[in-house]
Amino acid sequence: MADILPFHQRRAPARDDEAEPLWREVLGRSLRAARENQGERLVDVAERAGISPQYLSEIERGRKEPSSEMIAAVTGALGVGLAGLLSGIAGDLRRISVAGPRPARRPAGPVLMAA
Repeated sequence: MADILPFHQRRAPARDDEAEPLWREVLGRSLRAARENQGERLVDVAERAGISPQYLSEIERGRKEPSSEMIAAVTGALGVGLAGLLSGIAGDLRRISVAGPRPARRPAGPVLMAA
């Protein structure tokens, strides 16, 4: 019989020995940092970008993988250049990969297993 993985409601904060982060997680952290560095409120940036505050929050938390149009709308609302944002993300990912190999990522949500 197959092992049953536990269902965790909340994901623990990232540790040094955790798997390499997903693109959407790094993107979300970068967008949130840019917004907070400017002293902007989430609702104001979301309104200027033409998206809901809930959706922007999910992007910032790495829960949603936004389309290129959504990324452009948010960076435009923040007044951040897309090229600068992407090069910053690439630098973050390079620093993470230099830190050493990471273990494989385990599923964070419920898993359906075939019998």
